Amino acid sequence: MTVSLHSPRVFQRTISNLALCGSPRWEEMVAMDELCEMDCSVLKRLLKDDSAKCLVLDCRSFLAYSAGHIRSAVNIRCNTIVRRRAKGSVSLDQILSGDEEVRGRLKSGLYSAVILYDERTPDADTIKEDSTITLVLNALYRDAFGTEVYLLKGGFDRFFSQYPDFCLKTKSLPSSTSLSVLDSSCRSTSCGTLQHDQGGPVEILPFLYLGSAYHASKKDMLDGMGISALLNVSSNCPNHFEGMYQYKCIPVEDNHKEDISSWFMEAIEFIDSVKDSNGRVLVHCQAGISRSATICLAYLMMKKRVRLEEAFEFVKQRRSIISPNFSFMGQLLQFESQVLATSCAAEVASPGGTVTTSTTSTSTTMLGPKSSTAPPPSPTFIFSFPVAVAVHGPTSSLSYLQSPITTSPSC
Repeated sequence: MTVSLHSPRVFQRTISNLALCGSPRWEEMVAMDELCEMDCSVLKRLLKDDSAKCLVLDCRSFLAYSAGHIRSAVNIRCNTIVRRRAKGSVSLDQILSGDEEVRGRLKSGLYSAVILYDERTPDADTIKEDSTITLVLNALYRDAFGTEVYLLKGGFDRFFSQYPDFCLKTKSLPSSTSLSVLDSSCRSTSCGTLQHDQGGPVEILPFLYLGSAYHASKKDMLDGMGISALLNVSSNCPNHFEGMYQYKCIPVEDNHKEDISSWFMEAIEFIDSVKDSNGRVLVHCQAGISRSATICLAYLMMKKRVRLEEAFEFVKQRRSIISPNFSFMGQLLQFESQVLATSCAAEVASPGGTVTTSTTSTSTTMLGPKSSTAPPPSPTFIFSFPVAVAVHGPTSSLSYLQSPITTSPSC
């Protein structure tokens, strides 16, 4: 039968009909307070026939979602930092941060149903009170009026085992890739040293690629991957194809004295501008190991609201040779704290992203964009772990991070 969802009432009747048309194994919905259950076969039918009327929310981690997820599913933002900051209650603005269109449609009642899934929860009776599913349910019941919410029985594990064609899985990534020095034909004379390579740039996101200066010098490679813009994170690697691609340069060296964090927001805005124009951007430095990797990590932390640890693992799975220098890692940790502090302030005050420091009487906009015309400010600190990282610019009241990757502030 053809499934057509034109209203919540028709949607309810459609799912009920599916139960009658199926085999005895179809136990699609079991009422439990306000939460109903949905069998994998029903979701498969909905995805096939009328997916526009249902919203599928993946309640797993960013890494798990990136490894594989149900087609058209949206990954909610509810990592350990958000959970701790929310203190038991999250909003749709938090869990759908960055998905404004989905959030708007949900609040406007344009979805007939929302289907939640995690890794393998079998039924509603086994949902724990402190689980991500519970937090998302509370947010939906509070902010998504009139929309029916369902739990996918068995989660992603069961659905993928039954309907792999309705899932997107990341291609197998090598567990480790040794550094390989290219032969003399792959030397970049402009950069002066041999380049490390993994055969080509790696895809971080559908519009964001990470690679080396060697990759940036190969037009056939760039064209083959659909690259339309290049973000050159170096002071001495040339832009080989001016006029043929969109270029932006971030002139920093790979050393412990550089303040690469002062360029984070400008780089993020450039990447977003390429994304918004349906283009693809290659972020590169000389070897694609430290500077360009740092920019990609900052982008993931800002846009996906993930911790540095999770972003680092995600990128390393794709380009195993990444290794931001010690100072850059410290600046990324400070950036993580600023991203989270800005979110905290927005929850308490307005979404303008401003916070007032405890040591000054002025309001400082955290993570504000740096002027594209003005030169980067002179470095004001050298990161030396485990000494606290100094904030670039006005004094901040943020708690300093003492761990290289695992410590994060909370509100």
